[in-house]
Amino acid sequence: MKTARIATVLVLMALAFGTGRYLYDGNRAEAQDVPAEAPIAALATSGAGLPDFRAIVRTNRDAVVQIAVSGRDRRMEQQFGEDSPFGEFFRRFGIPNHPNVPEGRTPERRGSGSGFVIGENGRILTNAHVVKDADRITVTLSDNREFRAKVLGLDESTDIALLEIEATGLPVVRLGDSDALEVGEWVLAIGAPFGMSYTATQGIVSATGRQLRERYVPFIQTDAAVNPGNSGGPLFNARGEVIGVNSQILSGSGGYIGLSFAIPINTASLIARQLADKGFVERGYLGIQFQPVTDALARQFGLDRPRGALVATVEPDGPADKGGIKAGDVILAYNGRTLESSGELPPLVGETPVGEKAEVTVLRDGRERTLKVTIGKLPEDATAQAEAPSRAAPAESRESRLGLTLAELTDEQKEQAGVERGVLVTRVQDGPAARAGIQRGDVLLEVNRKRVASIADVRKAIADNEEGDSILVLLRRGQGSLFMVIEAGE
Repeated sequence: MKTARIATVLVLMALAFGTGRYLYDGNRAEAQDVPAEAPIAALATSGAGLPDFRAIVRTNRDAVVQIAVSGRDRRMEQQFGEDSPFGEFFRRFGIPNHPNVPEGRTPERRGSGSGFVIGENGRILTNAHVVKDADRITVTLSDNREFRAKVLGLDESTDIALLEIEATGLPVVRLGDSDALEVGEWVLAIGAPFGMSYTATQGIVSATGRQLRERYVPFIQTDAAVNPGNSGGPLFNARGEVIGVNSQILSGSGGYIGLSFAIPINTASLIARQLADKGFVERGYLGIQFQPVTDALARQFGLDRPRGALVATVEPDGPADKGGIKAGDVILAYNGRTLESSGELPPLVGETPVGEKAEVTVLRDGRERTLKVTIGKLPEDATAQAEAPSRAAPAESRESRLGLTLAELTDEQKEQAGVERGVLVTRVQDGPAARAGIQRGDVLLEVNRKRVASIADVRKAIADNEEGDSILVLLRRGQGSLFMVIEAGE
């Protein structure tokens, strides 16, 4: 009986391996034989359901490059170099230089990454963080030829850099449309992880429009293995088109753990064109501060569900102000594109040419309206932040119902916070306000859509509220404003 079981298992294993070999051998379609407009399903056999990754690698391998960089370690130089405070200290007291900075010289920094050719005249796309602060950039082609590269321009906000080498007739990649990308599509990454050249890894798109720290990049999330050295390399779809530039991983160890992020090629191409033409990037600017719409905020503003971007502050005389956008508006669509989340707005605005009119659909007082806004130019200091007011005003009042202690603003505090009116939060105790996220130093500007300039105004607005109903507040925090919902009945 035992012998029969073993024989059955061996037969099943043989069938399994045989089937696997049959499916693998049956998948031999070359990528170049498939029309560019062919659906992804046409690239896979009906049995295996996989594109021919071998053909994608063969077709595109020669357009992928290795990038080696070297330069001074500027951070070490600032701390211990000859012109640093420590360098002066070492010289004055005859102390030997820092062991990592012999004789006051800054140690050389070396790094590596990947890139890909987008122009047969030597134009190469990669990540900005790969070549930033590099004194020497060496590009190695697939045939082992090496070239010195110069930076035509780089943009740290999107992490894109455009390089050029003195070469012609180079093989180039074919660019796809990242806006058409869907979750679940097969993707292939080619690069030089850990310096191991022309390594290919495959996976699927696990999310699109993923917002990380960068404000202007709706990242493509994938589970294709990407490691240090892959940065700047191409991410291909099943048609062999580049749809992303591999940029980041989410990791606690520094290595791949299943989440990789790529810059959409549509975004990268737009940036590359500006870098080629001007050497810098000019971004569109609305002149607002906004926040995500939570479930509680959606109910307060009459939305059926959380979506869009809630306008918290409108810059006086800025593009949005001139176009009629107001604080408390919920932006639902931009140039006809529906916003499911607030993070989708910055890339759309940033990509809009300066001076162009944009159609912005907002929800105001329960009604939708479309406004035309002439997009301005993003100022360099648009993200500058100031500290929240810290000095308490003389008179304080405790609102025990919400767990807040409030104070009138002094003229100095108004100037520091950049407001003309408001009430300062000086203490937050355990209670509804603390659970809502209100913090010491916040300045209350509105309570239930009513402006407040004194503690009495706050008390009246709260008193007018039905017992147990939630309270909508607009507050100033630092140089930004945001709406919050206090669930008073909790």
